[in-house]
Amino acid sequence: MASLCLSVYKELRNNAFQFSQQTNMRRGFLRSRCPALLPFAAASLFLLLCLIANPVAGWRPWLNQQANNAANTTAYLEFGGSKKYEGSSNLVHLKYHMGPVLTNNITIHTIWYGRWQRSQKRIIRGFLNSFSDVHAKHPSVAGWWKTVRLYTDQTGANISHNVRLGEEKNDRFYSHGKTFTRLSLQSIIKSAVTSKTRPLPINPKGGLYLLLTSNDVQVQDFCSSICGFHYFTFPSIVGYTLPFAWVGNSATQCSGYCAYPFAVPSYIPGLKPVRSPNGDVGVDGMISVMAHEIAEVATNPLANAWYAGPDSSFPTEVADLCEGIYGTGGGGSYTGQTLEGEDGAAYNMNGGGRRFLVQWVWNPVLNYCSGPNALDQ
Repeated sequence: MASLCLSVYKELRNNAFQFSQQTNMRRGFLRSRCPALLPFAAASLFLLLCLIANPVAGWRPWLNQQANNAANTTAYLEFGGSKKYEGSSNLVHLKYHMGPVLTNNITIHTIWYGRWQRSQKRIIRGFLNSFSDVHAKHPSVAGWWKTVRLYTDQTGANISHNVRLGEEKNDRFYSHGKTFTRLSLQSIIKSAVTSKTRPLPINPKGGLYLLLTSNDVQVQDFCSSICGFHYFTFPSIVGYTLPFAWVGNSATQCSGYCAYPFAVPSYIPGLKPVRSPNGDVGVDGMISVMAHEIAEVATNPLANAWYAGPDSSFPTEVADLCEGIYGTGGGGSYTGQTLEGEDGAAYNMNGGGRRFLVQWVWNPVLNYCSGPNALDQ
């Protein structure tokens, strides 16, 4: 099936290339959870179908992945095919494809689209400020970022340790509406960087543009196969090539999928949610998705750096390999061994005086998923 997808896709892609040359648009790609932004709707639809047919090893409780499965039992759904995905390195061939990674100081520019409570912004800012918080209590977000920093470019330079929050932009009046395709989201970024009043700075080398949409905004394939994605902006739309990530608040749309394990889908019998560490299920769920996408922007900002798989159109990236794993022994819907606060909340990392539950990422030295709260490293 994978070879068929590749062969047909390449033919579609060739047609897309001819069109993109005429419009001066960079070519798109399909990542395991984030289908490509191709000029032709037919190509995008085909790639999405291939995505569903070829899921990666990471785990999220999408309903369509469990339908008509002979192993669709409570035990299977709870533990998946293995209780120790973080040790499954035999079939993973993560390679470097000579493209750039974010070795310059990283500045995260947040775009708040829709209505956000102040408390929600504080939680997210606290997390983003924790990447370089080396004095945070162990296990820490900064310790998690150390694993991401193991990745290098072709000169041997590591991903930057310096991650800071930059200027922000708010669009509380939904100036572009409430329904988007993955491609049309770039129009929000364009408005943010070209605004007549306090535009976000243009920083192609060290800027990371984080677009966050509130819980009443609908995005193509959100809640059916994606919780977030990353890519880079097209000069034909935004005017610049800028690495960006999008994450949506799933609180009112699909918290059982995108805010798991703080909420659980109804189709898994007997599985109970855990208490979120910051008291906001939607935002606490977004934290791990943000971490996932930021790690992949840093290691594969232009779709030509670190990923596994034979074609950049179908990459499996450093966080895809470990989705759903938060601690030692993780696999299936079992998060692995995490910490429990006095209030009963589940978490695995500290930062900025807060607690967070963040998925692990692939360690290129150990050749398996790892995190700062690991018990066997």
